[in-house]
Amino acid sequence: MDDVKNIVTAIKKGDIKPIYFLTGEEPYFIDKISDYIEDHVLPEEEKGFNQMVLYGRDVTVDDIIGNAKRYPMMAERQVIIVKEAQDLSRTIEQLLPYAENPQPTTVLVFNYKYKKLDKRKKLHKAIAKTGVIYENKRLYENQVVDWIQKEMHTRGYQMAPKAAQMLLEFLGNQLDKIDNELKKLQLISPKGTTITPELIEENIGISKDFNIFELRKAIGSKDNLKAHRIINYFSQNEKDHPMVMTVGMLFSFFVQLQQYHALNDQSENNVARALKVNRFFVKDYITAARNYNMKKVSSIISYLREADVKGKGVGAANVPQGDLLKELLFKIIN
Repeated sequence: MDDVKNIVTAIKKGDIKPIYFLTGEEPYFIDKISDYIEDHVLPEEEKGFNQMVLYGRDVTVDDIIGNAKRYPMMAERQVIIVKEAQDLSRTIEQLLPYAENPQPTTVLVFNYKYKKLDKRKKLHKAIAKTGVIYENKRLYENQVVDWIQKEMHTRGYQMAPKAAQMLLEFLGNQLDKIDNELKKLQLISPKGTTITPELIEENIGISKDFNIFELRKAIGSKDNLKAHRIINYFSQNEKDHPMVMTVGMLFSFFVQLQQYHALNDQSENNVARALKVNRFFVKDYITAARNYNMKKVSSIISYLREADVKGKGVGAANVPQGDLLKELLFKIIN
């Protein structure tokens, strides 16, 4: 995230490079940089003649080089953006001669999503020398919650940690999908609003009471009644709450709980850092640790592995997923 800000800040200051090669597993940040260049490097009146968007599936590397070598029309520079550039992965090394000596009046942007350049190859070294290579990875779950809160803060809103966690659970760590939902919330909420679980429930359709976050909390506190209510809800809504996801999230929780038991320093800050969770959720691990000792946690992890296999149809092909979850819950809490 800091790399994105640094690139945008440099462009704002007029430090514009001839090549931007944007790569990695998280398309959201690639699009952020690319969109900023598309929107801000050229004034509006120059874009008609001097800004071009190409798509990797429709062009060759030679086509891109040919366009990049042209001079801008009555302007200081031209901008060429190659979207879905990963479709050129088999021939991208042909860009090397141009990367070694790029046209100084061209800003050439590659959106090379879900892939990255081999750092051992000459092309990577050439672009790093003459332009900018940006690489990213998918954010971890704990990083996504922090990102949501920081992003909404920059937009003039506050985001309750539980509300951010609900979005993460429902949408996963795909930032582009999360961003779309955040924009919807902005449309209906005046600046300065705190985005609460109730707002999420009312406007996005995610239940604030029946979700994996609440299930983990209920199991951690050994609230058998609440846990069973959530499991029953999941059983009736298998499409939105598939067993494989439920078991996976519970598995992550108990692996982290196992790590918690092994910590010498169980202060809040250290737990958050070691488990890679938001500080707001540390109390849930403290409560769960009181209810499940290390030996029990190890057994639960085994139960979860068994449930995962059964949920995929091995040894329990005709058993409803709801029944499998109820059996799993009984083993965990008892």
